[in-house]
Amino acid sequence: MTAARYTPFSLYIHVPFCATICGYCDFNTYTAQELGAGVSQGTFHELLIKELEIASQSLNAPSVSTIFVGGGTPTLIGADSLTSILRGIENYFPIDADAEITTEANPDSVDKKMLTELREGGFNRLSLGMQSAAPSVLATLQRTHTAGASGQAAKWAREVGFEHVNLDLIYGTPGERDSDVRDSVDVCIDADVDHVAAYSLIVEEGTAMARAVNSGALPSPDDDECADRHAIIDTMLAGAGFSWYEVANWAKPGGASRHNQVYWDNANWWGVGPGAHSHIAGTRWMNYKHPSTYANALERGADLYAEIEKLTPEQVHVEKVMLALRTRAGLPVAELNAHELPRAQTLVRQGLLDPDALENGVVRVTDSQRLLADRVIRELLG
Repeated sequence: MTAARYTPFSLYIHVPFCATICGYCDFNTYTAQELGAGVSQGTFHELLIKELEIASQSLNAPSVSTIFVGGGTPTLIGADSLTSILRGIENYFPIDADAEITTEANPDSVDKKMLTELREGGFNRLSLGMQSAAPSVLATLQRTHTAGASGQAAKWAREVGFEHVNLDLIYGTPGERDSDVRDSVDVCIDADVDHVAAYSLIVEEGTAMARAVNSGALPSPDDDECADRHAIIDTMLAGAGFSWYEVANWAKPGGASRHNQVYWDNANWWGVGPGAHSHIAGTRWMNYKHPSTYANALERGADLYAEIEKLTPEQVHVEKVMLALRTRAGLPVAELNAHELPRAQTLVRQGLLDPDALENGVVRVTDSQRLLADRVIRELLG
């Protein structure tokens, strides 16, 4: 089977380590005390490189267009280990000359020296978990960094030559004020980043925040307040030269995340590491979640996936609609079936889909109603 079948192709690398677990987080992350036998932060990159070899052999080494190292907090394993992962990728895959190569970081997990080492090691995009510039909001979220750390880290990244820098925001935290959101966006603008991702807080069951909400210690996020905060973010970023390209993502010209687009296009990516998800040629799987279980399977030469699924044509269609309608680019009308096209015309009359776009062959939510994208998707699919 030729590698060309899998292009464009991307790699996601999961580093599931955090110094502490934030109260709202339900990601697949672990503190050092939770890793179990056979896993350490110091040698974890060696496990990932073993899986990279498996991926290369399985797919006949397609060329890599984007690489995203996420977590967790990847920078906890240090610049040497992260750049060793890139060298491992280079050993097993060709990498496009213009590849987008991102690592995530928490603001308190990097300094200017580490960022210099990462840039010199081949990373060209940095994504920082800022969440808020308000100390009270950071405390509610149980974030450990200071309010000023995110802007400072972003400025350092620019100074040492990162081509693209993203700041992540969360809005809708209990106790947050509109002024807190404005202050956070001001930090993003002042830091001269070219990408901002902003997500409304979702209280996930099993988290410390869910327990606080369920006990009455914290109120639930308010949907109307969240919509107002999204509007504040959108207006401020638009005034600073950003445009939205997905419901929760804004970028300056040339700053859109190409790796994100891989997911929204439902293209091909291999997820490396514990709990990482992959999608290759219509088959989707997830690796064992716990680092110790994952490491043990690698050591035994066993399959790494805990779940695997071959998507049906109907599932492929549903996912294509769900992903595309959250983006500004939208979905070609030709992708709609005979039942969906009349529904799209109804949604145009309701002011939820863009009439000019539909006339020109594209199904796209209107700018003003894009927070209702999930409703549009449900009604379109029927």
